[in-house]
Amino acid sequence: MSGYYERRLEGRALARVYELAPPRVRRYLRAEVDFVAGRLRPGDVVLDLGCGYGRTLAALAERAALVVGIDTSAASLALARKCLEEHHNVLLARMDASTLAFVEGSFDVVTCLQNGISAFGVDQRLLIGEALRVLKPGGIALFSTYTDSFWPHRLDWFARQATAGLIGALDDERTGDGVVVCTDGLVLATVRPTDFAGLVAGLDVSWEAVEVDDSSQFYVLKKRRSTAGPN
Repeated sequence: MSGYYERRLEGRALARVYELAPPRVRRYLRAEVDFVAGRLRPGDVVLDLGCGYGRTLAALAERAALVVGIDTSAASLALARKCLEEHHNVLLARMDASTLAFVEGSFDVVTCLQNGISAFGVDQRLLIGEALRVLKPGGIALFSTYTDSFWPHRLDWFARQATAGLIGALDDERTGDGVVVCTDGLVLATVRPTDFAGLVAGLDVSWEAVEVDDSSQFYVLKKRRSTAGPN
């Protein structure tokens, strides 16, 4: 699945995914951004992993000093630059979230929204470790996934995307229990609290699970004085 958002869902195709979102999904998307924005302080320097075409960046930039968005898709970043040209405290860069080109302790907040922890198709523990590495001591990282109760709305949204030809047809036999599987190789799982606990085991970090809007499961990590990387 690695590279899916560069080969198929990039730029205008990715934007179309959100244009197809029904009202309940739009509420979920807004609730995620509101939750993160509510955690920001005016002086914060924020890193957004997998920013796509910049859908969330304007709202975050209104609450922070600087927002840096990274993505692996050149087409998505080009669209983001066009959409965000009036926001002078937003920077964009093409970069893999699992191998960040930033020095340790660069950011106050790192965000990874809308199930990016699964959607990126990278080693999840490595992804978390990199987020913690670039955080300042006392900084926070926010990872979100879906709640189980949101499954019907999530499934309906992906079915709409498949019907529009944006993603492959849903594999009905393999889709279920929080996992969306498409015939073109797209696989999107759910990271439940027990799963996340295993991912952060052994890391010098405190964390909590927070459910938002009966749709998002957020994992809020706070970096301690020193943070060990993945083993």
